[in-house]
Amino acid sequence: MEQDHKILWEKCLAIFRDILPKEQFDAWFKPVSSISYQDNNLNVLVPSPFFVEQLDERYIKLITSTLHRVYGPEVKLFYHFNQVSNEPTTSVTIESGKPSPDVAPAPGASSNPFTRQEDTADIDAQLNPRYTFENYCNSVSNRVARSIGEAIATDPKCKTFNPLFIFGAPGVGKTHLIQAIGIRIKERNPRSRVLYVTARLFESQYTTALKNNRINDFINFYQSIDTLILDDIQDLIGKSATQRTFFHIFNHLQLNQKQIILSSDTKPSLMEGMEQRMLDRFKWGMTAELEKPDYDLRRSVLQQKAKQEGLNIPDEVLDYIAGNVTESIRELEGIMVSLVAHATVLDMDINIDLARRVLANAVKINVRQLNFEIITQEVSNYYKIEPDQIFTKSRKREISDARQMVMFLAKKHTKMPLKAIGTRLDRTHATVLYACKNIEERLPLEKKLQEDVNAIESTLLS
Repeated sequence: MEQDHKILWEKCLAIFRDILPKEQFDAWFKPVSSISYQDNNLNVLVPSPFFVEQLDERYIKLITSTLHRVYGPEVKLFYHFNQVSNEPTTSVTIESGKPSPDVAPAPGASSNPFTRQEDTADIDAQLNPRYTFENYCNSVSNRVARSIGEAIATDPKCKTFNPLFIFGAPGVGKTHLIQAIGIRIKERNPRSRVLYVTARLFESQYTTALKNNRINDFINFYQSIDTLILDDIQDLIGKSATQRTFFHIFNHLQLNQKQIILSSDTKPSLMEGMEQRMLDRFKWGMTAELEKPDYDLRRSVLQQKAKQEGLNIPDEVLDYIAGNVTESIRELEGIMVSLVAHATVLDMDINIDLARRVLANAVKINVRQLNFEIITQEVSNYYKIEPDQIFTKSRKREISDARQMVMFLAKKHTKMPLKAIGTRLDRTHATVLYACKNIEERLPLEKKLQEDVNAIESTLLS
């Protein structure tokens, strides 16, 4: 019987694999395994409660039809996961479509501080299940903030980074990161009282409490939180009374070793209108900046978005979008939505011409005026050599390769004649022609050379 239930589940996986894009199958179904099948009850093991939400929300029709086909119409599906990784004693069981009271908030649970809670552990964390670390792309521009966030989420008892203050321009991924911390904490400890709230909602709740003479209820609720995540705290600037109330809540949580996570579009030192004592407390823990997304991050976000949607987007389209949409992750996601919408309405494949059309209506395409000096500098930076070395007679492989790359890119991106390029490098017209042809012939055959050209051009054109 042990073997039978695994064989049946493999049949289900085969169906899922045939129907779904590879990325979706690998992400959501491959990690799921069969535990047992008896009396029409199918028990499967999933990595976390987040999987339960995603499978039931996104794939319930496919799962139901497949199970009926393999096991019969009377089958019932039960998910199992361990609240603590690799600890079967912490196992939780949820019937498909029926959230467990051990994980989900009780009926009526909310993040409203004026709703009386019979069980103080049952609140709605107000976290978006899409904002996880698993789909938060990593690069140099966000690596420090992400690492600190994961450290907090992995060990909430560690208060080295308390409070954590994340700042950066709008659309760079602050909300995703701070919610990912909350989601990871809830995955590891479902009973933890985690709450995500925007500063504007906090202000609205405070105003309502003041109007209804329930400030004590308001403060008591927020002082009961284990991890408080307050987004866009700059929206409290100029709200003196709300700031004073938050100051008392902050102090209470800090003294009781509760985690506080804040985000803002500017660093504390530039937050004019925020009380100084509040700013001083922001600096007690860790302040980390999310910089504007670099090219690698923009490219990764586009790739991930395409995989999530099961789309096959050519590399040249991804390169073009990543090279021209530079301000924020939010802007990138908007372009992807617009691109897919245009392709659907026009009934055409996503290609570079469609990408140019969509971007022309959405963003200003910055055409950088390239010259020989800029190209030489960028090639030198990429190959980590001094620019002067390119102009020498050196035949070292790394110098020679960089010199040929300068010739190739100068011919491609400037109006300089080959003779002029040769003159700048103290080389003949024939030498430049040979270098350009050499790279052109190697490009289709050498993946590393393709990556080098794409990386340098992305920097030049960004």
